[in-house]
Amino acid sequence: MDTHITIIGAGLGGLTLARVLHVHGIPATVYEAEPAPTARAQGGMLDIHEDNGQPALAAAGLTEEFRGLVLEGREATRVLAPDGTVLFDDDSTRGRPEVLRGELRRILLDSLPAGTVRWGHKVSGVRALGEGRHEVTFADGTAVTTSLLVGADGAWSRVRPLLSGAAPEYTGKSYIETYLYDADTRHPAVAKAVGGGSLFALAPGKGIQAHRESGGTLHTYVALSRPREWFADIDFTDSVTAAERITREFDGWAPELTALITESDTPLVLRPLYALPVEHRWDRVPGVALLGDAAHLSAPNGEGANLAMYDGAELGKALAAHPDDPEAALTAYEQPLFPRSAAAAVDGADLNEVLFGDNTPQSLLDMFTGGESTR
Repeated sequence: MDTHITIIGAGLGGLTLARVLHVHGIPATVYEAEPAPTARAQGGMLDIHEDNGQPALAAAGLTEEFRGLVLEGREATRVLAPDGTVLFDDDSTRGRPEVLRGELRRILLDSLPAGTVRWGHKVSGVRALGEGRHEVTFADGTAVTTSLLVGADGAWSRVRPLLSGAAPEYTGKSYIETYLYDADTRHPAVAKAVGGGSLFALAPGKGIQAHRESGGTLHTYVALSRPREWFADIDFTDSVTAAERITREFDGWAPELTALITESDTPLVLRPLYALPVEHRWDRVPGVALLGDAAHLSAPNGEGANLAMYDGAELGKALAAHPDDPEAALTAYEQPLFPRSAAAAVDGADLNEVLFGDNTPQSLLDMFTGGESTR
């Protein structure tokens, strides 16, 4: 196959694509804005699903390496009332083993030939050259031309405008991210409340969700349904003041829950949530494709990383199946991509209603126990 493949973004989706192509003997180059693989923290725990994430890793030939990363017991789930009362406690497994995102990215990086990923290449522009070829310009003034350009560059993709005029819109909800380290020793009441896996403490329009990572690390996402302007009035460079302001939204909640905010060992990080239209799709444009959040950004629902890897694996397999006709490969890839992405976005919206709608936490309890919620 003489089409050189250029992938923008060294996240899980872009790396899975590069790895599946490598398995099939097809070279590709990945350009990543970050200066190095350890330039920033790579997020928290991921549950890798049987119907998308795990098949993607199988296509990449990395199932054994993935199994070596699984943190046993992290599938445990607890639901607490705001006063700390345990409403649901289940330590059974559900076929969704938990791994750290950074470790998963590492095995993908380690599986690629040296030099596949070009670090420190922030895209400043892309333009069509005709006949399916594109030029990508980087912030350092360098540029590459390619016969096949893949945007695996996330929510604010620089490649997406070649295909679609859609832009992410604020969902009305933001997360505030915190970490507690060595919690079993330093914050035993909090560690006990979280348990061995995931914690949900919810009320309509807000919630505290925490997850035990490796050792005694507790990683928390505090959810609040507020406009962007509300958060703009909070100075997140002053973590103490920011924590006090956020905690006021949880007045009367159990101290072992609010301590996940007030006792954070890291500065509070605001993460506004954006989404593309549920039915986001585009007409086929020669020589360019999207995967992951660049294609179907939605509110967090546990599917994002899994879908990105699945997209990457499916695109890689399609290109391998049509070595002399990349357009046929892209068509074969996109036809199932659109309905798959739309279905996941709808499921995600439904899950967010379960988590933060008027009937929470009962709606979440009904989901876990098979009951009928009234939402």
